[in-house]
Amino acid sequence: MALLWVVLGFFLFGSSFGCGVPTIDPVLSSLSRIVNGEDAVPGSWPWQVSLQTSSGFHFCGGSLINEDWVVTAAHWTTFTSQPQDSGSGPPPSQYRQRNRGPGRTGVPRAPAVPQVFEHPQWDLRAVRNDVALLKLAAPARLSAAVAPVCLPSADASFPAGSLCTVTGWGKTRYNTFDTPDKLQQATLPILSNADCQEFWGSKITDVMICAGASGISSCMGDSGGPLVCQKDGAWTLAGIVSWGSSRCSPFLPGVYARVTKFIPWILEVLEAN
Repeated sequence: MALLWVVLGFFLFGSSFGCGVPTIDPVLSSLSRIVNGEDAVPGSWPWQVSLQTSSGFHFCGGSLINEDWVVTAAHWTTFTSQPQDSGSGPPPSQYRQRNRGPGRTGVPRAPAVPQVFEHPQWDLRAVRNDVALLKLAAPARLSAAVAPVCLPSADASFPAGSLCTVTGWGKTRYNTFDTPDKLQQATLPILSNADCQEFWGSKITDVMICAGASGISSCMGDSGGPLVCQKDGAWTLAGIVSWGSSRCSPFLPGVYARVTKFIPWILEVLEAN
């Protein structure tokens, strides 16, 4: 039980490296966007993960939440024909934290992901409960450049109008096959679910949080990555990139899995594994 407490304490409040406080401060422009994006300062988002095939193809983002676990979107397992049970995991794939240096150089050794835990109520048709946990084969080596993001408490709120940040290596234009070598970032406002329903109707539920519709958009390849907001001086994971405009329109809000709704499940998985 003592060990379990240490793990859960780390998960919620960070390790000796701390959570949500990068050693290298992000430099943000209020006009930035991932579509036609802005390069992030290398190392300024040390929890950002790139999920890749064994050949090095980036297909999804994720967030390091402690040295053993990454949180991402569940839909990547469906669209890459990966197993959807808890514990068996995909064929050899890997994560990399590619923002440690210019371009794709200086990438650390990439641990495999042997276990994938999808949310048991993940619904592909409604894109609801779009959350998955990945347990790494070997612990990540935490440092100033590799550190976890903070998780919110289950009752935390992220009010409409709050300015938050999304990061990823997704497309910078809809009509391109290219993805950027450098991590992209964008500052964008949180929308209330009522305002988001003006765009997306009844598709929006309480397990989702919306942001954008302000000339800023995430795009294909950003899925699974973090939407973070500053809370009590630390960057906190408010959302997980889930879905949005099929053409990456910067004038429609992006939709994210609302992390506060999944804290009990996340803790349950960590405790059991």
